[in-house]
Amino acid sequence: MKYLIMCEGPNELEVIRILLRHGCLKFTADDLLGLVPYHARQIKSSGTVQAALDIYPGKVAVLRIGDKLNEKLLVPKEYQEKIISVEKYCTKPELEMLLIISEGLVKEFEKVKSKEKAKSFAKKNIRCGRRQYKNDTSFYTEYYGNNIGLLISSIKEYRHIKNSHSQDEHYLAELLK
Repeated sequence: MKYLIMCEGPNELEVIRILLRHGCLKFTADDLLGLVPYHARQIKSSGTVQAALDIYPGKVAVLRIGDKLNEKLLVPKEYQEKIISVEKYCTKPELEMLLIISEGLVKEFEKVKSKEKAKSFAKKNIRCGRRQYKNDTSFYTEYYGNNIGLLISSIKEYRHIKNSHSQDEHYLAELLK
């Protein structure tokens, strides 16, 4: 069996890549379909995912990672026998919550969260060196790439702060070793 990791956005994908590079997940790249995680919301809209599924002869467990996983994963008929499970790993309200936690700004964000999204709050309040937060993959690479301990502690703290997701949603912390 292989895992098919489908990340909602490029930033989620980068966080998973960082964790994989540092060996922090319960699995390695060797356990992944095509040896990589994918930026894909649906199987039918990703030719790359479809090609990987077509090549691999065995069973696949899908791990979906993102903050807006309310849309159901539609499994095309030709893959229904191959895909044995689908699990959701959420970072609600947005992935920027990890940065807010890392910067120790959770209490400040709690005061404004009814009026301001985590992404907007991060753009105003988070820096990496001289660089202001910008919603791009390179910021996550620069911020967490050489500080894996901070990323891991933020993922674990997120679970503690969030308390609960919907019944069918999991935490990124559950994927850590």
